[in-house]
Amino acid sequence: MTLPSSAYTQLAPEQRMCRVLNGMWQVSGAHGHIEPEAALAAMLAYHDAGFTTWDLADHYGPAEDFIGQFRRLLTKERGAVALDTLQAFTKWVPQPGPMTAAVVTAAIDRSLRRMQVERLDLLQFHWWDYRDRRYLDAIAQLDKLRRAGKIRALGLTNFDTERLQEILESGAPILTHQVQYSLIDQRPAARMAQLCEQRGVRLLAYGAVAGGLLAERWLGQPEPSRRRLETASQQKYYQMIEAWGGWALFQELLIALYGVARKHDVSLSAIAVSFALEQPAVGGVIVGARLGASQHIAETTRALSVTLDDDDHERISAITCRANDLFSVIGDVGDEYRR
Repeated sequence: MTLPSSAYTQLAPEQRMCRVLNGMWQVSGAHGHIEPEAALAAMLAYHDAGFTTWDLADHYGPAEDFIGQFRRLLTKERGAVALDTLQAFTKWVPQPGPMTAAVVTAAIDRSLRRMQVERLDLLQFHWWDYRDRRYLDAIAQLDKLRRAGKIRALGLTNFDTERLQEILESGAPILTHQVQYSLIDQRPAARMAQLCEQRGVRLLAYGAVAGGLLAERWLGQPEPSRRRLETASQQKYYQMIEAWGGWALFQELLIALYGVARKHDVSLSAIAVSFALEQPAVGGVIVGARLGASQHIAETTRALSVTLDDDDHERISAITCRANDLFSVIGDVGDEYRR
């Protein structure tokens, strides 16, 4: 099954990205055991299917090492030219502290070694504590490394709108911003999406399928106990569902989505992904991949062919309009990480 040309977008000159990114948080150790050989074989299957863009981080266990190993496997199995179609977007998530040239360069060099590349495709930066404004120092140093050729492009992850605007006004060439954006969590629509559209920043949305909770297997199911939530993702997004409106309202949303999914002859999860892809300023949606443990290539492929119509949006909004305003409950994007 081949992906349509609309499945890709040009982030920048010479930087083409698949609009559905393979998320690698699932190899971090919080989602069960991952067998390395099976993981690499699964990565090859995703790549061959057209899902050529990977989202990872320096703290996602062996994720950066897997990219290095996969590059060798891809070269062996498909030839060196295949590397030209591969994109790996990593993150740097330092503890706040002095952000000297030496500190920042050491972190980037470590990712370059692990991923076995001479230049990072996209470095996404996160900062825990806004009271420590040395995040601006870090971004300035990262931009120097970009101009030196060690980083192709810079992005952010989980900054709020105020800090995103501050960083953009500092002159930093921010290309992307990774945030939670889904049927459940539509906080970016409140303020951030408008700023991103104005400044040419692409949102990379995660949480679109709520760790697998936005799926048929949960339709009609009683509220799960903590023990039934199998992964860190499910536990995280279950808490978000509780804040959003609770399990009973979530079941109403699943029923509505199931009706839309049957109309389009796709899975419920595919509708959730399609919804996120259609949101203003969204450049791509990250779908977690439990490499070697489960695979959703076919249904994600079909999500890229779905266009939701007015009736679909009305059926969905009839439920979501009754939910709590998470912007009021939690705060702006990323505020849940800084309480």
